[in-house]
Amino acid sequence: MNTRIVGIVTALILMLASTAGASFADAATVKPRLAAPSVSASRPAQPPEGPTLTRIRETGVVVIGYRPASAPFSYLDAQLRPTGYSVDLCERVIASLRVKLKLPDLEVRRVAVGSATRMPMVSNGTLDMECGITTNTAERARSQAFSVTIFVAETKLMTRHGEKVQSLLDLRGRPVVSTIGTTSIQHLAKVSEQQGLNIRIVAGLDDPDAFQLLRSGRADAFMMDDVIIRALLAQQGAAVSPDDYVISDRALTVEPYAIGLNRDDPMFKTMVDDVLIGLYRSGEIHAIYKRWFESPLPPSGINLKLPMNAAFRRVVEQPTDSPDPERYR
Repeated sequence: MNTRIVGIVTALILMLASTAGASFADAATVKPRLAAPSVSASRPAQPPEGPTLTRIRETGVVVIGYRPASAPFSYLDAQLRPTGYSVDLCERVIASLRVKLKLPDLEVRRVAVGSATRMPMVSNGTLDMECGITTNTAERARSQAFSVTIFVAETKLMTRHGEKVQSLLDLRGRPVVSTIGTTSIQHLAKVSEQQGLNIRIVAGLDDPDAFQLLRSGRADAFMMDDVIIRALLAQQGAAVSPDDYVISDRALTVEPYAIGLNRDDPMFKTMVDDVLIGLYRSGEIHAIYKRWFESPLPPSGINLKLPMNAAFRRVVEQPTDSPDPERYR
């Protein structure tokens, strides 16, 4: 009996030892996997930046578009450097980029654009920001994005002294000039067709060229944003008297200007909007506005004496990127 009991006990001990060995082996196999450090644990997670910020970080270059002759928004100063209200706002964004990306030596590449080239260059990625005078519309938003509104203009008609023109109905069958690639010339063509006005549309290569077509008599009226018309008149100096031309009282369209951006990069748009909204909320936008619209412009010394209108004041109080003209009435 004793021998038999000893044998049974011995067998039980061997079986327990075998089970314990397997458990220890399993533990030895699993434990290293649990202890292995993960990627997120070894390296702090970086917030996503989107393609524009990523490219700017990697290349150390930001590219902006400017208009050479669209004062006070975007033009060349005495040293042929881009300046103006829109450029000033873009420079505030660039200053924020230098801090955000920790790139104090961030290079700014400035590219001249025109009415016909500005939007394609935003859409194809050539420009990171278009800092000129571009109206935000629902149609344009199909190919590019826009910042919050930075200015609100109204389209009006300018004629030579002696003309009594308040609407396009007064210009039936007559030549009217506007600038190629603008919402103004699009509106002119649309209304003429819809109302059967048979207006003869003349296209200027840029705003100064369009104005010269009016001055030379090749057009009976110039349809353009009121702020641009007033700036063009002021730039003529003694060569043109304000009494030589008449600007209609009635606004034909409402034009919310904005900075053009890549449509497929909402993160960059958010960053740009945050900078602009920060200027609005701090009140700094009023000093910036006064510099370009109510003070002598460098280098000409021309003062447009154009106070901030009610529509843009509402935008400053409640920022919006809406392309709907009714939002600004």
